[in-house]
Amino acid sequence: MGTKITVVGGGSTYTPELVEGFVRRADRLPIDELVLLDTDAERLEVVGGLAQRMLDRLDWVGRLRLTGDRDSALDGADFVLFQLRVGGQAARLVDETLPLRFDVIGQETTGAGGFAKAMRTVPVVLELAELANRRAAPNAWIVDFTNPVGIVTQALIDDGHRAIGLCNVAINLQRHMATLFEVDPDRVQLEHVGLNHLSWERAVFVDGVDRMPEILERHAEMLAEDFRMPVDMIRTIAAIPSYYIRYYYLTRTVLEEQRAGHTRARDVMDIEARLLEMYRDQSLAEKPALLDSRGGAFYSEAAAQLIASLHDGAGDIQVVDIRNDGALPDLPDSAVVEIAARIDRDGAHPLPLAPLAPEQRGLVQAVKAYEELAVAAARTGDRTLAVRALSANPLVGAEVARPLLEAILEADPAHMERFAPV
Repeated sequence: MGTKITVVGGGSTYTPELVEGFVRRADRLPIDELVLLDTDAERLEVVGGLAQRMLDRLDWVGRLRLTGDRDSALDGADFVLFQLRVGGQAARLVDETLPLRFDVIGQETTGAGGFAKAMRTVPVVLELAELANRRAAPNAWIVDFTNPVGIVTQALIDDGHRAIGLCNVAINLQRHMATLFEVDPDRVQLEHVGLNHLSWERAVFVDGVDRMPEILERHAEMLAEDFRMPVDMIRTIAAIPSYYIRYYYLTRTVLEEQRAGHTRARDVMDIEARLLEMYRDQSLAEKPALLDSRGGAFYSEAAAQLIASLHDGAGDIQVVDIRNDGALPDLPDSAVVEIAARIDRDGAHPLPLAPLAPEQRGLVQAVKAYEELAVAAARTGDRTLAVRALSANPLVGAEVARPLLEAILEADPAHMERFAPV
């Protein structure tokens, strides 16, 4: 029997990636109905049109449906995937630029920008999840790809939803290591530890053998160039950092770069405009190469593989955002962490891990404390909790937390109504 999958934010330019990933796994994941839900009807028509042409070209036998009706989209869904961006790229641009007025880094998922995005996003996601809880199939899964993934997934799981968070950082590195060692990706397993967008690879197993010592000895310069970090820093931490570690390790350097005026948001706005124009071409029936520049490399692989494994219970190991449940002894069981887990029909089962190194532990615990406060602030609209969250964030601090919060709320009153003074 096939399944129904609903993609919330189906008008995203990422959607063709997702469609391709599902079709590639049709043997493991037979889909009767794929529903793309979006509030932007024009954008949904454009993206959905390309999706349908791709599916027709690949002789897919299921049904694709485009809708703006949340109820019908969620009715009976077996899997609900969140890939929405509340406020669009315009809000992202503010997240990347406003914090600079307070001499702190502007970024869409970490620091002050990530906080603003969380305040806009968590209430919307929780509302949608509650609707899914009422209308979707019994025991339906929510898969969250919406940033900030760690905070959003923490809010979902704290509310009792059957949810797993997903990011493409780990699968990107896994594919990179597979290319480096000239092996199939399924022969590479990472010991991925930390939180979403605050993670390290402590080991890279190829056919069960840890190749990290060789990587650090022979390829540290390549890693330093890829992650824009000093090579001696890579060797000192004796691990492969995610790109986002740069914001924490090289804060002053990044701040100076950002003051030069370049923003990723403007790049993405340009790429999205070009992609949507391509998607309108009725002769286009495959994802364009430009989509790789959008920032979602291997998104389709990660999302489709996770959903396929939840459906067929394959028991393969994937890096996901889930409850800690004792896997990392440095954090409470209830904390959502980003680690490797075995995936089957019952969900993601975390693999046990050794404690974090002291320098990793301190940073992870600090950011987790911030995330806990951020979830509480997003739920309640409590300004005191919001100030405490920003104060606890290692990329912000107490000195600017209050005026920065006021600037964030003033910049986006439409999405920050819960913070309005009583």
